[in-house]
Amino acid sequence: MAMGRWTSAVAAAGVWLSLSAFTPSSVECIAPADPGGGWDFTCRTVGKLLYDLELVKEPVKVTNMAGGVGAVAFSNVAAKRSDDPNLIVATSTVGITQIAQGRYPGDLDVMRWLAMLGADVGVVLVRNDSKYETLDDLLQAYKENPGVAVAAGSSGIGGWDHIRLLMLAKEAGATGEQIKNIRWVQYDGGGPAVTQMLGGHVEVVATDFGEIAGFVESGDVRVLAVMSDERLEAFPDLPTAKEQGVDVVGYNWRGFYLPGKVSDEAYQGWADVMKKLYDSQEWQETAVSKGLTPIWRGGEEFESWVEDQTARMRGISKEIGVIK
Repeated sequence: MAMGRWTSAVAAAGVWLSLSAFTPSSVECIAPADPGGGWDFTCRTVGKLLYDLELVKEPVKVTNMAGGVGAVAFSNVAAKRSDDPNLIVATSTVGITQIAQGRYPGDLDVMRWLAMLGADVGVVLVRNDSKYETLDDLLQAYKENPGVAVAAGSSGIGGWDHIRLLMLAKEAGATGEQIKNIRWVQYDGGGPAVTQMLGGHVEVVATDFGEIAGFVESGDVRVLAVMSDERLEAFPDLPTAKEQGVDVVGYNWRGFYLPGKVSDEAYQGWADVMKKLYDSQEWQETAVSKGLTPIWRGGEEFESWVEDQTARMRGISKEIGVIK
């Protein structure tokens, strides 16, 4: 059944239907962390909406399985529940970074990457009086002298804030040696990093937009680029990196994977269910209320995108010596 026909049928009948013959039942969502964190939020919020919107027939059970920044859950699913079609696992950019750097007991192909539903968008910014007026100004400066502008964010060397800045430099033509020599400082959050930048201690910040939106609103900083496919609806004057010729997005996304041996039918069925959830007004409002930008990638498109992002992360991690 085509997507348009299925969507119309759901709207008309007001009942739960699936594009495939697969019907989730007794669904469990593993949050690979303790209660209260981002993965826990993903499981509990999405699980509740799945039931409230009648996209699954029973309440979703949430299981917290902390350890190894998601590695414990990954290992458990691979070893004990590799073909369970009613199990979804919360994940994010953090999990993919761990896989790219060899910190999980397996590579991407151990699981099936289901969908992302929203993200905090990466941003690169400088002081409003900085000599760097555009993203190109900064990236060209890094190619000429990688140590010219100290950058900062909320992750350490090899973490996501650091890597997404290096992805921009790499895409703009910087060599491995050049990106390795870009100086980086870690602070305890994007806000503190911007505060240090305003105090003259660093010149560039790369972090999640949600952490520094207040500084943008106050006019204290100049945004060189947001790392999204399109301009942010709430800040339409801020340019993306892509529109400036640097084809990189930097999403700190929230989403799910399935066990690696589930059937194609179950995989497609889940992708259809998650797209229906994403399109709902309830999810759109919930995502925004939690500081996320609703962004959809699902099914095979999402798997391909995750593979590309992981390859980029792995390549840069090798070039800067985080992994061999």
